[in-house]
Amino acid sequence: MSYTLLHFDDSASLAEAVAHRWHEALVQHDRPNPFTVALSGGRTPRALYRAFAAKAEGVQLDNVHFFWGDERVVLPTDEQSNYRLAVEPLFQALKIPESQIHRVQTEQDETFAVEQSEKEICLVAELDASGQPVLDLVFLGMGEDGHVASLFPGDQEAIESQAVYRAVTGPKPPPRRITLGYRALAAAREVWVLASGEGKKEALKNSLADGGDTPLARVLQSRKNTKIFTDFILG
Repeated sequence: MSYTLLHFDDSASLAEAVAHRWHEALVQHDRPNPFTVALSGGRTPRALYRAFAAKAEGVQLDNVHFFWGDERVVLPTDEQSNYRLAVEPLFQALKIPESQIHRVQTEQDETFAVEQSEKEICLVAELDASGQPVLDLVFLGMGEDGHVASLFPGDQEAIESQAVYRAVTGPKPPPRRITLGYRALAAAREVWVLASGEGKKEALKNSLADGGDTPLARVLQSRKNTKIFTDFILG
């Protein structure tokens, strides 16, 4: 298991630092292929989007395509929508064209939404030998149970699945979710975990321990390196 743990004094400085690193990643992107990023939901990502938009002057965004690590099965206008979370602070602020925004179509039938999301991500992103999209950057939050995206403890089907996206039932409302799978997270070039708030400390400690079996631990164990940004000190 390989990871880099980065500590910041508070959630605001964490968001600023991650926005700066995202800015640098875009500047350094010199491949002709699109820069593909999967967004997260939650309070910290909202601050991240605002910080990134404030720093984005001079960054080429016309080849950046946005996807989601997971989405709640609610209307895109719903306050619980991860898509809606990004609209004002990120897409509107930066005038991102709709053609570069690949939201999960949660107003449609779930099967259609899953298939459409998988189709779009596999058309835009590079694919590895197993057919998984190789995303340039995935943002993940982490729950107090160690879940990431909508990969929850005890979901054995998620561990075994080769699907890029899956519909799942989570333990928190709204229960129905659509999420990237473990294989897609393992294939990504960069995965950045934003773990903010003292309530996440035990889950992170458990995830980093030898033999950890939280969803985050499974992600860490599947990759060469993952960056974890925290605003608390493990002790």
